[in-house]
Amino acid sequence: MTDHMKVGIHTDQAPPPRGAYSQAVVVGDLVHTAGFGPVDPVTRTIVGDDVAEQTRQTLHNVAAALRAAGSDLQDVVKVTAHLADIDNDWDGFDTAYREFFDEPRPARTTAGSSLGGILVEIDVVAVKGSRRRS
Repeated sequence: MTDHMKVGIHTDQAPPPRGAYSQAVVVGDLVHTAGFGPVDPVTRTIVGDDVAEQTRQTLHNVAAALRAAGSDLQDVVKVTAHLADIDNDWDGFDTAYREFFDEPRPARTTAGSSLGGILVEIDVVAVKGSRRRS
């Protein structure tokens, strides 16, 4: 029988929620993260002046939430990314994004969105234990 209990995840290694939501939620073998932006978890300031730098910080935050849930970026199967300026920032975003994911890369949706002063926001779905850890 599959365990469908929902467990909220919290870590000080990623920025705290700004509202009533969890940094990540685990249900069975799936980990769903909240949308993270390029915020330093300690200083709570935006990191990076361009989309590549902001993407790297954002993915570090996503990775911290995944680690707290017993997963990592290589377990990610789906990414949803929001860019404030999708027409001008696509290349910088995609270049930085490629640094974090090995083949086969996760499925991804990338959309243009109003992000209130940041250039990128990312959330993911990962499968716990989808690969062997050494």
